[in-house]
Amino acid sequence: MSAILVVNSGSSSFKYQLIDVATEDVLASGLVERIGEDVGSATHTVSAAGFGHARAGEPAPTVLEATYDRELPIPDHTAGFAVMLEAFAQNGPSLSGNPPVAVGHRVVHGGARFYEPTLITPLVEINIDELSVLAPLHNPANLEGIRAAKQAFPDIPHVAVFDTAFHQTLAPAAYTYAIDRELAEAHRVRRYGFHGTSHKFVSEAAANFVGRDLTELRQIVFHLGNGASATAIRGGRSVDTSMGLTPLEGLVMGTRSGDLDPAVLIHLARRAGQSIDDLDDLLNRRSGLRGLAGVSDMRDLVARRDAGDPAAALAFDVYIHRLRAYAGAYLAQLGGVDVISFTAGVGENSAEVRAAALETLGFAGVQIDPERNAARGRGIRVISTDSSPVTILVVPTNEELEIARQTLRATQG
Repeated sequence: MSAILVVNSGSSSFKYQLIDVATEDVLASGLVERIGEDVGSATHTVSAAGFGHARAGEPAPTVLEATYDRELPIPDHTAGFAVMLEAFAQNGPSLSGNPPVAVGHRVVHGGARFYEPTLITPLVEINIDELSVLAPLHNPANLEGIRAAKQAFPDIPHVAVFDTAFHQTLAPAAYTYAIDRELAEAHRVRRYGFHGTSHKFVSEAAANFVGRDLTELRQIVFHLGNGASATAIRGGRSVDTSMGLTPLEGLVMGTRSGDLDPAVLIHLARRAGQSIDDLDDLLNRRSGLRGLAGVSDMRDLVARRDAGDPAAALAFDVYIHRLRAYAGAYLAQLGGVDVISFTAGVGENSAEVRAAALETLGFAGVQIDPERNAARGRGIRVISTDSSPVTILVVPTNEELEIARQTLRATQG
């Protein structure tokens, strides 16, 4: 077995997947959470492929088998990785004699410094820490996971894969904000973009699915989950994206406002006595769908709207209005589009959101097939009509696999 361990670390939890390098199968996955609380928890699931590695000679099951579920004190990330290693030791695949060839880490903010997967050195750790000023909720947690993983696996390469890296191809006109230039440069204020790992994976998967060269395609990718972003991609390169200095800009999200007149903040500070921390909490946790309708999940929102809730109906309309605005903007930036893809929780599962977002784009050759759009399925699928000049796809994202691929490339030079 040659495998890569992919780690996505948060402040009080981390997710992981062990991915076979040759087959790209997930051998095992798990979640360690409630780190630092009185009682933490850990789950570990061995896949059919991993089960074969775990118990050689026994038939592999045809479905995922949950084999480990514990509650215990987990004081910090280092203790969390010890629990993870115990889960592998007890349930497989065994890592004691066959450790992963590398560990790939999701890091949210790479600023303008990191534009490709990067082997983690002490200097890289310092840089990730310095960039925490741009992502205070994410980079410190990512760094905790890196340091704990390096203690657990000190003799193998560790690679940072940055959410912002895919968007380093943005032109200055796309990433520059029209504020005082010297002030912006001094404080690194510019558009960075996020969800880059997902946008990269989806755009490449879409090109492969339609059987066309990535370099000749104009694509729009909508990553619609609790966090949401849109990206215009020409020839496999990001040319515009909705998120900015932080993941707050752009589309309406579950709890985030997206685009907002900056004078709103000045007005609320002056007239409502809102502090910086108050405004941060407002825009990141009490806005978006939750702020408009009291729920952050699209399924709950649609159920309330269908039950006659006018606040939910308005929230849905605001959400769709913003999607259409970005679709139109990116059609203009790209000079037309060949492929539009929807991904992530809402994008993959809400036929109503997809249909409403594209309803007004017939002038641009966008023709959605209602039956295909309504049909549920797994894997990549076409939801446009056979005669549509623009191919519309639902593409399940796989950020962990993309991190594993980039980690492998980085370790191979």
